Amino acid sequence: MWRFVSEPGLRPMRVKVTANKSGTARGDIFVAPFSADQMVGQTGALVNDNSGDPVWFRPLSSTNLQNADFKVQTYYDGHRDRGQPVLTWWQGSLALPPAYTNLPAGAPEPGGCYYLYDARYRLLKTVFAHHGYYPDEHEFTLTRRGTALFLASKPVRLDLRPYGGPRNGAILNSEVQEVDLATGRLLNSWNALDHLDPADSEEPVSSASSSDGVWDAFHINSVDEGPGGQWLVSSRNMWAVYGISKKSGKIRYQIGGKKSDFTFGPNAHFYWQHDARFRPGSRISMFDDGCCDLPDGPPEQQSHGLILNLDFRRHRATVAKTYYHKPPLYSPTQGNTQALPNGNQFIGWGQSPYYSEYASAGNTQGNGSRNRLYDAKLPGSNISYRAFRNAWTGTPYYPPKAAARADGRGRIVYASWNGSTQTRAWQVLAGPKPDSLSVVVKRAERSGFETAVRTGAPGPYYQVKALDAAGKVLRASRVVRLPK
Repeated sequence: MWRFVSEPGLRPMRVKVTANKSGTARGDIFVAPFSADQMVGQTGALVNDNSGDPVWFRPLSSTNLQNADFKVQTYYDGHRDRGQPVLTWWQGSLALPPAYTNLPAGAPEPGGCYYLYDARYRLLKTVFAHHGYYPDEHEFTLTRRGTALFLASKPVRLDLRPYGGPRNGAILNSEVQEVDLATGRLLNSWNALDHLDPADSEEPVSSASSSDGVWDAFHINSVDEGPGGQWLVSSRNMWAVYGISKKSGKIRYQIGGKKSDFTFGPNAHFYWQHDARFRPGSRISMFDDGCCDLPDGPPEQQSHGLILNLDFRRHRATVAKTYYHKPPLYSPTQGNTQALPNGNQFIGWGQSPYYSEYASAGNTQGNGSRNRLYDAKLPGSNISYRAFRNAWTGTPYYPPKAAARADGRGRIVYASWNGSTQTRAWQVLAGPKPDSLSVVVKRAERSGFETAVRTGAPGPYYQVKALDAAGKVLRASRVVRLPK
């Protein structure tokens, strides 16, 4: 993990960058690291640059708290032409055995919510679910209408005998919910249990014995809004993606699963999938986990990013492009496939501790390094539900931080500004009193999250000032004293 002198409370994980070639899209990388085992560093929301250095980190107070779906979005407050970039994420606790066994593994515990933060890292909005459902970590998307589209879940009592379970059982149900951000009012909802048949689940009802009798038959894990007033909904445990009429709630078509309306070309089948998205034309994308534990079905396949062509006349799905990793990865859960503005694809490998970027053409199984432009590995058993590359300009409302230390060769002044994307260099001031400081280092180039600047100035008082690319002072730190 990283440790900083000027920010001793921050201990983000340190990733290992294994590939970094030209041609990547602009922007930084957004992850929300956590672990079901031994966490390396702190959980929280983390922005890294291409070198793997932190840009911004917001740690959480406990490893029992997690963030998820951390990314940049545009917030429209009722004015279409006045959208502002914001950071959004889910925060709460996940049912992660052995700590929590009251719900299926990965389900959200009560008490979670969604956050919107502005470019100065100030809280703008907190969003909650309706109908007694728990805000779900799987999805939180802002629309141009000033609304938020998300998933919410809760256990619902249900007689599971028709499916081979107990009479007094329960099912983990999910709702798609859309709320107005200005008022918090629920505008639309779609309930999985009203439209899907639990008998079609690929998750055996016997699995409920390890989660207090709650069966995760559906595991709805993404919703995307597309043209013509439709939603694209992914149900991991049904191995299916559904096109749904937003107005009526009716399922217009099903891709995959036991009642698929589509047949499949070679290598187009998917299993335990995540992050289904509309793509231009008659295409959709997803992260095909492809593994593991395929009951009475095909052999497991490597996890990969997948883009499908959909022929609605012939009702046939064929592979458009695939994105595999080298070494091969097998992710039982989580993951995403993000379309980047330059045509590249960014893959978060979910339960496998990697994130990668590929040129548009992609690759095929057995050629996982082909067209791979960027690759990084998380430490230990750390994972991130999704990973994104987003352009972001952050100007913190709080000042930079400074610290001073002495060694046998003089003084070292440490400077950092958590979240500043415009700082390019540092100026160091020193003096015998807090109110009598002068510049002793005119310009020291920024070198990662924290910059160490050596000076012969005895101090014992020091201050740093952040400089932009033109050398303009952005903001000064508080004055600090050299420890005695």
